[in-house]
Amino acid sequence: MASGTHEPCGPCRYDDVIKDAKRWCTTCDEGLCEDCENAHRKSKISRTHQAISIEDYRMIQNVSISQVCEQHGENLEWFCKTHDEVLCMVCVPLKHKACSGVIAIRVAATNARESTALSHLEEAIDGTMRNLKQCIMNRESASKDIDKQELAIKTTILETRTKINCHLDKMQEKLLRDLRSTSHTCKSKYSKLFRILESKKEMLTKLKEQTQHMKQFSSDIQVFLGTRQVNQQIISEVRYIKTVIGATKDYELKVAIHSLIEKLANEVEDFGEINVSECARKLAFRDPKIDQAQIEINVPKSRNISDVKLQLIKTFEILRNSEITIVGCATLPNGHLLIANSKENRLIEYSDTGEHIRDIPVSDRPFDITVIDTNRVCVTYSDIKFVEILNGSTFNVEQKISLQTLCHGISIEDGRLYVISGHFTIQVLDLSGRNLDFLKMPSNSVLHITTGRDRIFYTDYDKNILHCCSLKGYELWHLQKKSITRPHGVAVDTYNNVYVVGFLSHNLTIIQQDGKDSKTLLTKSDGLDNPTAVYYDKEKRTLLICNYKGKVALYKVI
Repeated sequence: MASGTHEPCGPCRYDDVIKDAKRWCTTCDEGLCEDCENAHRKSKISRTHQAISIEDYRMIQNVSISQVCEQHGENLEWFCKTHDEVLCMVCVPLKHKACSGVIAIRVAATNARESTALSHLEEAIDGTMRNLKQCIMNRESASKDIDKQELAIKTTILETRTKINCHLDKMQEKLLRDLRSTSHTCKSKYSKLFRILESKKEMLTKLKEQTQHMKQFSSDIQVFLGTRQVNQQIISEVRYIKTVIGATKDYELKVAIHSLIEKLANEVEDFGEINVSECARKLAFRDPKIDQAQIEINVPKSRNISDVKLQLIKTFEILRNSEITIVGCATLPNGHLLIANSKENRLIEYSDTGEHIRDIPVSDRPFDITVIDTNRVCVTYSDIKFVEILNGSTFNVEQKISLQTLCHGISIEDGRLYVISGHFTIQVLDLSGRNLDFLKMPSNSVLHITTGRDRIFYTDYDKNILHCCSLKGYELWHLQKKSITRPHGVAVDTYNNVYVVGFLSHNLTIIQQDGKDSKTLLTKSDGLDNPTAVYYDKEKRTLLICNYKGKVALYKVI
């Protein structure tokens, strides 16, 4: 791509004539004056080329996209679907002569602007920026904690100082210097990480802007190639960011006041000691979906439910001495099954082969579970007005989020919790507990909710309706079928196809993502007897179903 204040007309410059270009051909990658553009548009070989204004061209001028083979220096004109590689005319006979999936790059680049690869690239940039913002906020909070700790320790030192003889002034000053120095050292380490994260944030902001410009103004081939190249850069940056934050530590300033300071004033040489306790801090960093662009271009955005089948993996009964009522379940990242028994203050953990792992005490009778990430789960309770974020390994409470009303179903999407809270309301919270929104529902007989991409799904057990709405709460469609009575648990797959269990109809139904078609997958003859909970694991493509009184079934979705 050319650069400079004025873009010269390429064809005119070939004839040693200098004229300013008014338009830019993204296919030929050169400027065109008014006369040359007219000729360019009339020519059969170039009339389909895309010409943009010079102003628009400047928006993508600095987007670096190579259209030349690095090995042979020839233009990239072919694409091998078998090996997922872009090729020049030399590459094809040398290494891909036997490949049946070699197509012209212009064919592979068709609809590149609408490809899932480009969408995922944009999502990856946005997601990484969100991760960086969260990391920065976390480090800012940690730095403020250091300030608070410093202030608290300083107060302790000064209060202690008033009780002892004035000749300890020098030791006091020595300790205060030590405190300031240690505090400065800790904050310097935070500042170093701040600078790294801020620089990556700025880089990603620029990369996002360039990607948007590329999407809007570049040719299909440039978008195709740019997507691949920027994709690789994002992979590298994410790897580097994860390495940096993986070594992140929290520092906590402490002071130890000598126990004999008052009695042995003349014998103590130091006023105290500033200690720093270090603990590794696992900052939440959700991996954006970054895959090879050419593979994703052909990923379907929907799947017809007529093709969906279930393959039984395991079924078993939860055996308890006391009464059991299953209302919620989830599949943990390690493959274990986590089940909410609302009759006791416990979660129950099983292996995917049906072996009982342990009972997990919790704060009250659990209702629903959602998996936040590989390290955390969130639990709601029927009788208390808060939700809890638990460590995914120890199940210790990491955070308690208070609510104004009782809550039931819960789901997470893009770092936001969606909770059935009170009557007619879905409450939206961030993971710090900050309230983001209240979404109104047309019913107060809703217990279960799930989210998928840009959708919220919930079941009205009284009116036998499945609702689908946007993440802002605007209803998109609803489904009411005689074959689904008393719908309870609801789950959604990667295509936004919906799975609903009917408590009184004793069945599992799958609904097409647009709500226009449905199919019964399981019935009472398959072991469904008052099913209440269902959970779809998008990574493993498994479906976990629980009956009210403790029968559990795990299926593979094929």
